[in-house]
Amino acid sequence: MYPHTHHQPDQPILDIQRLSVRYEGRGALENISFHLHAGERVAVVGPNGAGKSTLFKVVAGVLTPTDGEVRVYGSGPGGHVCIAYLPQRSNVDWRFPVSVADVVMMGRIAKLGWLGWPKKRDWDFVHTALETVGMADLAKRQIGELSGGQQQRMFIARALAQEAELMLMDEPLTGLDTPSQEGLLALLGDLQQRRVTVMVATHDLEQAARYFDRILLLNHSLIAFGSA
Repeated sequence: MYPHTHHQPDQPILDIQRLSVRYEGRGALENISFHLHAGERVAVVGPNGAGKSTLFKVVAGVLTPTDGEVRVYGSGPGGHVCIAYLPQRSNVDWRFPVSVADVVMMGRIAKLGWLGWPKKRDWDFVHTALETVGMADLAKRQIGELSGGQQQRMFIARALAQEAELMLMDEPLTGLDTPSQEGLLALLGDLQQRRVTVMVATHDLEQAARYFDRILLLNHSLIAFGSA
């Protein structure tokens, strides 16, 4: 089994203090501080290269900051199975021969360990997650046959199967048609009812103001953070 980092329920789900990340002497993020509470929907808005993906990777524990600290329920980001990072679709090999259900089951790995074998309870999580995102009838479909909106729903289902409490979604709306975007945004509202905290990277300030509780304006440093 993977180690499960202890949660301190009286602490914010995410607390970032004086965070900086530098690559080869160049600043990707500079002196960023903010915190989130459970169930919030936050849009992270900024131009390409502003550091949105870098911020998500630090929170997910896959990138070490140069300075500052990240706390998830009072502990460092490493070992938290409650964090789900949903990558940009362009970073995924959609030709890989796996089904939708296989990908969603990957969300259970942290509960099973690498050598664990899925049990009925784990498949129940997978089926429930697919029903939640409206994709139960596509469980056996190869991932390359999905539309862009369905691909994003599959990622959310994987996060639900993981029992994620904090979802980091890297530009999930990019390249989707309007109905797919609206469906995905409605699904984010359902996640909020489940007290899932969501951070979504986006370029669309108008959409961010309409659908999210708070907006974080980012361009290497924190420009502003608050309600629209």
